Amino acid sequence: MSGIWPGNTKCMVMLTFDLDGVSALLNRNPDAADQPSVMSRNELGLRVGARRIIDLLDKYDVPATFFVPGYTAERNEELVKDIHGRGIEIGAHGYLHEPPATLEPDEEERILDKAMGILEGITGDRVLGFRSPSLEASKHTLGFLTQRNFTYDSSLMGHDSPYFVDTPNGRIVEIPNDWAQGDAHYYAYNRTGGSMNTPQDVYKAWEMEFDGAYQYGSALIMNMHPHTTGRLAKMMVLEKLIKYIKGHSDVEFMRCIDVAKAWTDDGMA
Repeated sequence: MSGIWPGNTKCMVMLTFDLDGVSALLNRNPDAADQPSVMSRNELGLRVGARRIIDLLDKYDVPATFFVPGYTAERNEELVKDIHGRGIEIGAHGYLHEPPATLEPDEEERILDKAMGILEGITGDRVLGFRSPSLEASKHTLGFLTQRNFTYDSSLMGHDSPYFVDTPNGRIVEIPNDWAQGDAHYYAYNRTGGSMNTPQDVYKAWEMEFDGAYQYGSALIMNMHPHTTGRLAKMMVLEKLIKYIKGHSDVEFMRCIDVAKAWTDDGMA
């Protein structure tokens, strides 16, 4: 065992994708439904972005995890079935991308159960992973997850490798996040504000994130969105990153659920 990883593995890579579609837009502003230009930007992720990504994952034999809001799933069942059918993990991500921190506890539970039911009805598999929309978990979220026998959460930022979090209903594995390992804030732009980094800049930032994980024997946990990374130049960034990572020895790609199920107090068994 090398550090916290089994065998000779030095660094673990988990590629994750939030298949939001238009759910986050509608949650923030229901009037967006009447703004086709605004809606179309996120619809690209459903029309072409997600399939480009899963084809790329197939090309390089890379496992991954998709977190899918229930609203998106029930309107795109065939896409979700295709993703799941390729061996990609499907995790929960709210119903209409509701940040749990904005909800009353009973509403948060109701939405969690609704989202689970939709995803499990489509895939036929138990949902075992959760990511809070907007990474805004409430003080109740992890307890609700352990109460429902989720294996892991992916909403916190307290480490750069997995760790355990205690809840009133037991402990749960945390597969942590970090803004620097996502696409939204690098590429975010709209006419009311924001900025857009060049694909070259984003690639360099992600390459250095991997270099840090590799040097410290930690994990690279990427958080991307098909409506963002699924665009042309940004797909080239993702492919270049995968090829760069695969050029290193003692690195393994895994789904979040497979890491979480094997996590122990001493690292991954």
